[in-house]
Amino acid sequence: MVLSMALRSIEIILPEKKREAIEELLSDRREALDVRMQQITGIWKHPVEGIRYGSFSESQILVKILTLAEESEALLDILQEKFSKEEGFRINIIPIEASLPKKETALNSSTKTAEPIERLETKGVRLSGEELYVDIVDASRLTKVYVVLVALSSILAAIGILNNNVAVIIGAMVIAPLLGPNIALSLATTLGDLSLARNALRTNFVGLIIAAAFSIIIGFFLHVDPHIPELASRTTVGLEEVVLALVSGCAGALAFTSGAPATLIGVAVAVAILPPLVCFGLLLGSGYTSLALGAMLLFLVNIISINLAGVVTFLAQGIFPKTWFEAKAARKSTIVSVVFLILLLTILSIAILYLLKWKI
Repeated sequence: MVLSMALRSIEIILPEKKREAIEELLSDRREALDVRMQQITGIWKHPVEGIRYGSFSESQILVKILTLAEESEALLDILQEKFSKEEGFRINIIPIEASLPKKETALNSSTKTAEPIERLETKGVRLSGEELYVDIVDASRLTKVYVVLVALSSILAAIGILNNNVAVIIGAMVIAPLLGPNIALSLATTLGDLSLARNALRTNFVGLIIAAAFSIIIGFFLHVDPHIPELASRTTVGLEEVVLALVSGCAGALAFTSGAPATLIGVAVAVAILPPLVCFGLLLGSGYTSLALGAMLLFLVNIISINLAGVVTFLAQGIFPKTWFEAKAARKSTIVSVVFLILLLTILSIAILYLLKWKI
């Protein structure tokens, strides 16, 4: 049986005087990591593939560790706990695209046995929290490219909706960069990270304002037929739309935590957010205010559902702050945020039911 897993190169910079300490730590922990990996997967494999020591400068050493991506977080936690206060301490995490020669791992559950290692409790098969955080921060930045892509995807989506052309709408979703800031908001809620939350909200707000503005302008100058199927279908909210948004939020969070390509999953998130917002702008620009309200309700339900699902998925994946103080503060903010999102979703659901009853 072959187990294929991604590798990470972890580079640690430490004062020369700490060489003996890290050698001892890594020697003690290697067997524990080996045993824990067998308990998680049922397959015997060394999660620490190799360790190399070298000099970074006259007073510092450079330690390179080749390890499994799934086990890197446990190792990083140990290293930070032991050496984070040392002068010049730094950790660099480098993803390994390929490693030769290829190694196969044989099933050998009887090779070693040991008691579970409590410190290395598994958090699921996912990237380390440090990698995840950096990836999501990068994906949620407000850049010129982000602004241009939102504008282009909004124009394409409007053209596709007005022409009832599903292919063009899908094309617009492919280039819409809306996954990053929404998943960043979910992560910020989970970690209680106000700085990340502010950046995610700013990026989201700018993108959504651009999409709405372009749609309103297009709706004002072009003829909009409210009976176009692709337009009419996004003026009401049903259970299937809520399920789509919840699934999209879960998939988006999982895409980042697993390190999987997020492009196609970003399409699902964009489908739940951009078309309703574009429909709102088109209808509002054309003077169909009551129908525009329905599209706006769908948009709000979807964006709340995506963020709520993202938070729940991150929690299920074991994404928590590192220190007890941060964890305590994050727990409070997460509970408040989740309750607030559920309350908003409930209010919107009641409003939707009222509107549907009024229409009937």
